Amino acid sequence: MKKKKALSGLMAVSLLTGIPWSSGHAEKPQWTNVNTYEEQDGSKFNSENYDFVKFSQIGSKLKEIEKLSNRVKVEVRGTSADGNPLYVVTIADPTTQGKFGKVKALRKQMFKNPGKAQEWVANNPDFKVPIMINGSIHGTEFVGSDAILQLIERFATRNDATTKDVLENNILIFNVVQNPDGRIDATRFNGEGIDINRDFITQSQPETKEMVELIKEWNPMVFLDTHGYVKNYQPNLQGLIEPCTPPHNPNYEYDLYGKWAYKQAEAMEAEIMKDHENYSGSLYQNMKGTYIPLRDDSAGWDDYPPIFTPMYAMYHGAYGHTLEAPTNDWDGVRWMYNSIMGALKFATANKQSMITDQIEVFKRGINFDHPFHKEGLFPKNYILPLDPMDPTVTNKAVNHLINNDIEVVQAVNAFEADGVSYPKGTYLVEMDQAKAGLANTMLWDGEDITNDTPAMYDISAWSLPELWGFEAVATQNPIKVNATKVKQITGQGTVSGKGPFLIPNSSVQSVNLVNALLKQGIPIVRDAQGNFFAKAVANQVSAAVKESGLQVGTAEVPLDAVAITSLKVAILKDGGMGKQKSHAGTKLALKRLGFDVTEVTPVEVAKNTLNGFDIFVYSGTESLISTNLSEANKEFGLQNDGQLNAFKDNVTSFLNEGGKYIAVGAGASRATKTLGLTDDIINVGGSNSNGIVKVDYEGTDLTAGYGEDDIGFVYRPTWFTGTDNDEVVATLADSDNFFVAGHWKNSITAKGQAVIVKEQNKDVTLIGLEAGFRDHPDYLFRLLSNAIFEK
Repeated sequence: MKKKKALSGLMAVSLLTGIPWSSGHAEKPQWTNVNTYEEQDGSKFNSENYDFVKFSQIGSKLKEIEKLSNRVKVEVRGTSADGNPLYVVTIADPTTQGKFGKVKALRKQMFKNPGKAQEWVANNPDFKVPIMINGSIHGTEFVGSDAILQLIERFATRNDATTKDVLENNILIFNVVQNPDGRIDATRFNGEGIDINRDFITQSQPETKEMVELIKEWNPMVFLDTHGYVKNYQPNLQGLIEPCTPPHNPNYEYDLYGKWAYKQAEAMEAEIMKDHENYSGSLYQNMKGTYIPLRDDSAGWDDYPPIFTPMYAMYHGAYGHTLEAPTNDWDGVRWMYNSIMGALKFATANKQSMITDQIEVFKRGINFDHPFHKEGLFPKNYILPLDPMDPTVTNKAVNHLINNDIEVVQAVNAFEADGVSYPKGTYLVEMDQAKAGLANTMLWDGEDITNDTPAMYDISAWSLPELWGFEAVATQNPIKVNATKVKQITGQGTVSGKGPFLIPNSSVQSVNLVNALLKQGIPIVRDAQGNFFAKAVANQVSAAVKESGLQVGTAEVPLDAVAITSLKVAILKDGGMGKQKSHAGTKLALKRLGFDVTEVTPVEVAKNTLNGFDIFVYSGTESLISTNLSEANKEFGLQNDGQLNAFKDNVTSFLNEGGKYIAVGAGASRATKTLGLTDDIINVGGSNSNGIVKVDYEGTDLTAGYGEDDIGFVYRPTWFTGTDNDEVVATLADSDNFFVAGHWKNSITAKGQAVIVKEQNKDVTLIGLEAGFRDHPDYLFRLLSNAIFEK
């Protein structure tokens, strides 16, 4: 069978290579590529490379396909961190084009009346379901987007029986390149240095927010996330197709997901193997199947945290799969294409039963009926009280919940719950709602799963109330109060009195306000409790306060308050060692606090002084100052011992001239020891260990705004001993249950140990907690601003 003549004009100008054909066809595809454009050709993070489709040509070629087909709609849905377009392509048969609003409206019935929605599905077998395919969220995993481009071309132009069958039953939504910044620069990350596939609980990046909106808009039945590269996890099982190993997050309705996800994975595997003889590489020719974690392993590739794209989609009822191609080449593109085709065929054949079970997820939420969950896991309500002076943290949380399709209401009257009185205006999350699982995974405290599994793939705790710093009170009792649905909060700050004005050290927004006023030239002083006082009249501060959302009033300035100034911060840049930009989260935290932040590479620090900066922050791997680097990492660090010595000399000179040095986390603490800036013993837990811990803070200066039995976050936990020459200002709680939630073997060895210390003879602060981790733990960001402002 030959390609139809109508394709010839398109292919003459196309970026795409030949579409894979099944092994039953007489002709093998011609894998010719015609793409050499201006972007980076090589990958800094994959040793394999091929002439992948360059981002600069994708938009125009999508438009070319759109012109040739009445099945295709191409949109730009926002822009990336670096301002590159985010392309979304929707493909459906012509009878459905222009009727997407009706399809989406019908799907919204799943949340309003799931029983009737299931009845409608049973009586209308010609309905169409949305299936979403996400392209290359990691910039260097090129094969995902290349396979998607081939699939777009196929479903736009071909008329074979399989193509027709898929389009008669489904609407295909392709997020063509989730990470254009990374594809252009041949890096894993977006332009802010964030791994977007770790951002789906925080949603700090524009690419993540766009995908959340897309998922909410369609509530897809199936969600496929394209990745690479996994090979030889087990002999002759090439690539990886989820579902995952345990532990499974208890907030899923996993029985409904697992019932179909495993069968769909096997269908994808079968489709890959059916095309077995058409792969060119021996790795593929010798493969016996794919690695399916749930089938082929017991631990190590879990779906526990909601930070990954398909795991997040599962909370919206989708059958989510990560697809990891084996290699970064055209065989890898073929593998990805075939796996997606297998998923589409399976979903088409089982559409009615799969969508009925997807609706059942929402039905269980609305009916507060979770038959496979531990009793008490889901409370009846969460109560979210407001801080009258600084409502910004709770307001951010409420908007975040609403933006994730979670219903929030606000009490019209005062009420009582579990013997506690709450004023009118208090927010409530009533848990008898369709997406109760997502609400609970965002609002619960989490759990200690250390003994449940030997290893975790990534983080094991992320509680928004604890790590963002707002109160969420769970109650198992019904609450009787009139309440109105909240759509969005746009609360503005207010100023009362004539000044001076108290700005409490209470949130990211409060510190940001302080920095904004400092940049205006407003005199600010800070007391030992970390609170700020603006010496100004109302009209000088009103615009900034209004934007901040705080309620600011007049207060008497304490006698011990010390003047602070606007400070310039340098942060040591990690270009991507070990496929991580380890400093990126802390950099964003500092920016959100309102500081002027400049990234400086290790070589720049070695070659230049730190003149012009007031603060030097090291937050990241100790390898940044190593001279024994692999070829893959060499470009990001120091090149020789001479540069290391120059780096040490320049940092020492910076301190001697009044500069301040702050180390955050395990790698930075170890590097500080190497630099000779501390004589402490740096103790570090396993790289697989992370979670929420109880911390006793001193509560002044460095730890102002924090107290005893408070919260911290660890990732590769770090604590300090041999601190006799230091000022210890925070310790892990001295109790056996100091580890609150997450995964940390042998955590007891760190009980009661120091986690924040200040050297007495030099301005060096060591913070063992991950205070800026992936721009997530807002509540801990003020440890960074405290360390910066503390005299």
